[in-house]
Amino acid sequence: MSRLSGKVAIITGAGSGMGAEQARLFAKEGGKVVGGDMNMEALQSVVDDITAGGGDAIAVKLNISSPEDWESAVKTAVDTYGQVNVLVNTAGVAGPFIAKAAEHDVEEWDKLLAINLKGAFLGSKYSIPEMIKAGGGSIVTISSIGGLIGGQGGTGYGAAKAGLIGMTKNIAVDYGRDNVRANVICPGQIKTPMSAVLEDEAAKEAKQSYINKTPLGHFGDPIDIAYAALFLASEESKFITGTELIVDGGVMAN
Repeated sequence: MSRLSGKVAIITGAGSGMGAEQARLFAKEGGKVVGGDMNMEALQSVVDDITAGGGDAIAVKLNISSPEDWESAVKTAVDTYGQVNVLVNTAGVAGPFIAKAAEHDVEEWDKLLAINLKGAFLGSKYSIPEMIKAGGGSIVTISSIGGLIGGQGGTGYGAAKAGLIGMTKNIAVDYGRDNVRANVICPGQIKTPMSAVLEDEAAKEAKQSYINKTPLGHFGDPIDIAYAALFLASEESKFITGTELIVDGGVMAN
């Protein structure tokens, strides 16, 4: 497998869920992976799995809302592997699942935007110059169908995810002539630690209601998003930029 041969990829949230699955898949496809996460124990376990299987990966502690952490992570990637070709902005947090604007906690709002929106902005800001030096690159940002329609995660979450889509389109326009592409993936419900709240008995009705709205009849798996990210990171998508890839089991078509 060599769909990412010769490419260096920074992946945030690589310690668990979708980010971990992306890191494993990218390494399997020949990419050199720089995994970032706040949970270094979980992240190191993923990196150890990759290297044990013959892949190439390193772990960096990364608070995605910190400019200093981003500068350090990008510098580590360049110092270790010589370049940055791919950035996957995966890390994020979920707010209260039902959070109407008039009832939304202000501190929670600030947190959601600082992590879910500012984090991807900073990753792009510090990675783009290195991508240009390398002759181009691909930014893949994990948004959500919550950024396209309402009722999918609360007001602050939806605002941040919609902001990612707008930011991505601007990056695509601004840096297209530099051969830097930018796209977003909009997942529906994926079985990750973030969606674990829906496994509680109290959320049983809400979970079933969501499944009923999903034509394929079930939640997605992290690998479903990893394969979508792999496509957008690889040369197979070299003429695709500024768009949204919806991976939701058909919810948006319903």
